[in-house]
Amino acid sequence: MPDYHNSLDGVFHALSDPTRRAVIQRLCAGPASVSELAKPHAMALQSFSQHLKVLEDSGLVRSKKIGRVRTCEMATEALTPAEDWISEQRRVWTDHFARLDAYLAEIQKKEQPE
Repeated sequence: MPDYHNSLDGVFHALSDPTRRAVIQRLCAGPASVSELAKPHAMALQSFSQHLKVLEDSGLVRSKKIGRVRTCEMATEALTPAEDWISEQRRVWTDHFARLDAYLAEIQKKEQPE
């Protein structure tokens, strides 16, 4: 399994906050200015900028400044390590449950009178 530890920590930390998840959800519709992203959130722009910094540090969001406007966009490739890790965990647990089901079926079969 690839070593995604550092990128996973950053992505999961970034996604652990509802404000940051809301920003990600909005950016899935397309790029937006910082002021547009901040508008629905009841917080100072400086506080909101800290959320954007966490998202940028995790690699989930990219921003560029043109003139006085800073625009953010989603960087979907940063989700790949998290998707891979979640898929691997799903595979592992599916295998565990399949073996447990087989074991329980075997026990049940042995317990039935012939």
